[in-house]
Amino acid sequence: MLELEKNTTTYIIGGIIILLISFGIAFYLLKKIGRNPRNILPVNFAHKIRIPLLIFLASLLAQIAIIGDIFMFEATKIIVGHLSKIGIILSIAWFLILLFKVLKKRMLKKYNVETADNLKARKVYTQYTILENIVIFIIIILAIGIALMSFDSIRSVGVSVLTSAGIAGIIIGLAAQKAIATLLAGIQIAITQPIRLDDVVIVEGEWGWIEEINLTYVVVRIWDKRRLVVPTTYFIEKTFQNWTRKSADILGTVYIYADYDLPIEEIRKEQTRLLQATDLWDGNVNVLQVTNTTEKSVELRVLVSAKNSPTAWDLRVYLREKLLSFIQKKYPGSLPKSRITIEKDSESHS
Repeated sequence: MLELEKNTTTYIIGGIIILLISFGIAFYLLKKIGRNPRNILPVNFAHKIRIPLLIFLASLLAQIAIIGDIFMFEATKIIVGHLSKIGIILSIAWFLILLFKVLKKRMLKKYNVETADNLKARKVYTQYTILENIVIFIIIILAIGIALMSFDSIRSVGVSVLTSAGIAGIIIGLAAQKAIATLLAGIQIAITQPIRLDDVVIVEGEWGWIEEINLTYVVVRIWDKRRLVVPTTYFIEKTFQNWTRKSADILGTVYIYADYDLPIEEIRKEQTRLLQATDLWDGNVNVLQVTNTTEKSVELRVLVSAKNSPTAWDLRVYLREKLLSFIQKKYPGSLPKSRITIEKDSESHS
C-alpha cells in the first residue's frame, strides 16, 4: 500500500514537471511564431492563449494518467476523468474563440472607419461584428452540449427528455419565440444591413450613432452622450431614420424669417462668402430660396451640404448665426415686423 502511494506521488510530481516543460515549449513556439509578421498569429497571441493552453495540457496529461491507471481509488479516477474531459472541451472552445477574434482583427486591418468615405468599412465591420457574436454563441452552445453529454447519467436523461417531451417542447418553443425572433433579427441585420456601425439614425425621436450591434440588442449613442438600448427586432419591424444609409454626406437646412424688403440677392452673396470661408462646407450644395410668404414675413430656406451629420449640424449653426448677424448690421429694418395702417376718415372731420 505504501509502495503504491509512493508510486502515485512520483507519477503526480513527474506529471507536473512534464506539464510545466511542455507548457514552456508550446508558449515559446507561439511567441516565436507571433514575432514573424508573415504569420497570421499576432505577437501577443501566446499571452492570450496561455490559460486555455495550460488547461488543455493539464487535461491531456490527466487523460494519459487515467489510461496508465496510476490512481489508487476508482472514485478519484472517475472525477479526474470527467474534469479532464471538460477541461479539454473548454480549452478547445476557448482557443477557437480567440482564434476567430484574431482572424477578424486581421481581416479588418485593411478597412479604416476613421476616413471620411467609410461606408464600405462600416459595412464590413458590422458584418464581422455580428458574425463574431454568432460564431461565439454557437461554439459556447456546442461546448456546453458536448461537455454535458460526456456524463452518462445526463446523456440518458437527455435522451429520455427528448423522446418524451413533445408537448413540453411546443410550450418551450412558444415561450422562447421572442428570444428566437430576436436572434434571427440579429442575423438578418448582418445580412441585409438596414443599419451599420457608426450610422447616424433617429430612433424613438432621439438622434445618435449606432455604437454597438449585438445579436439581441443595439446600442445607440445619443448626441448628449446618453445610450439608447434597442432590441434588434426594432430595426426589422419598425420605422426609423438612417441618415447615412448610402453615404455619409448629408444636406442641412436653415430657415430665416425676414421682412419683404430684404434684398435676397445680397443674402445669397453673403451665404456664398461664408461657406467659402469655412471648412465645414464640402463644396457641393449651396442654395438659398424663398420657400414661403405670410402676411408678416418671408421664409428663406438655406440648403447646404456637409461630409457628415455632425459637421452638417455645426454648419447650420454657423450659417444661422452669421446670416442673422449680417441682417442685423446691414439691414436692421428688414427684420420681421408687424404693420398697422391708420387711415384718416375725412368725412368725420368735415
